[in-house]
Amino acid sequence: MAAVGGSPDVIVVGAGIVGAACAYELAAAGADVLVLERAVVGGGVTAAGMGHLVVMDDTPAEFALSAWSRQLWNELGPRLDARHAFVRCGTLWVAEDDEEYALAQTRRQSLVRDGVACEWLDAQQLREAEPALREGLRGGMRVPDDGVVYAPAVAVWLLAQPVAGRIATRLDAGVERVTQNGVALAGGETIEAGAVLLANGLQAAALLPGLPLQAKKGHLLITDRYPGTVRHQILELGYIKSAHNASGTSVAFNVQPRPTGQLLIGSSRQFDSVDPAIDAAVLARMLARAAHYLPGLPGLNAIRAWTGFRPATPDGLPLIGPADPFAGEDMHRSTWLATGHEGLGVTTALATGKLIAAQMTGAGTPIDASPYWPRRFARQEVSHG
Repeated sequence: MAAVGGSPDVIVVGAGIVGAACAYELAAAGADVLVLERAVVGGGVTAAGMGHLVVMDDTPAEFALSAWSRQLWNELGPRLDARHAFVRCGTLWVAEDDEEYALAQTRRQSLVRDGVACEWLDAQQLREAEPALREGLRGGMRVPDDGVVYAPAVAVWLLAQPVAGRIATRLDAGVERVTQNGVALAGGETIEAGAVLLANGLQAAALLPGLPLQAKKGHLLITDRYPGTVRHQILELGYIKSAHNASGTSVAFNVQPRPTGQLLIGSSRQFDSVDPAIDAAVLARMLARAAHYLPGLPGLNAIRAWTGFRPATPDGLPLIGPADPFAGEDMHRSTWLATGHEGLGVTTALATGKLIAAQMTGAGTPIDASPYWPRRFARQEVSHG
């Protein structure tokens, strides 16, 4: 990771929340970092997402990364201010029927066994916790240490923090290709560096052909201000199944209270569209699903709706580590990846930054980094080093 002359130690491509977290951790370790962003800090999929901070446990690797990162967010929270909209509101997972009730009980036992604070609410306790929910629900599982955050503002904050190394950021700097010594920008300029880290979401696939990334289109809608309407981030247990669908279109109930009093409503997933336009039919399905749980929702005023594209991998885990299986001979000898987080980019950003910094500097980490190595998708196993 040594710099070349006066060039940076590391070029980070992408200034979303993942790229910003990686740049911050690398600079904290003493590296001089140059962040290249084609648009604005905290834009792209970071700006389009919900900003939830939630422990997910579909696989042991997903749990390890999300639980560690949520801990890091909760440690960071006291240093943030109102601009960052960090709220430890907790997540309420709603069980609609006996089947989901059994699923929630099993999941709660697993989380508690793994040291995650989690409590069960019966039907009456669920109504008391969230009176806006409809009657007749079976119960709910509350994870009190989950939260929400406005990730674009945190990305800006991370890149401005004093650290051991230096962080420089260049906007309107579209990277056209990775070279043997650094990167080439769209305007023809070349920049040398000791290493290159691609943290630019789906755009990483344009720089490394063959990268196993697929776009998952999602819709979100935000309402006017209705303080106190909901107190927790609320999700249906069917959200877990929807989040890991590998094809087609699906919707699931997910509502988030913002510190402004607004409600952020999701969610949808589409694999069959790369059109950023709002799909009225999908949006209608998503809102109908939300109204199934929150019957008062149709009476609220919506301010705007938008879409975004999550970078997804075939196994649902991000690509964090050396990119050597996908980097050609004409590319930088030290190219790294931090992308493919799908809907957990904000949640897992802080842990991703620490994993990347540890791998690039040879430091240890509290979780095993190997489940996220990009080489797991290589046709032929490539030695790590």
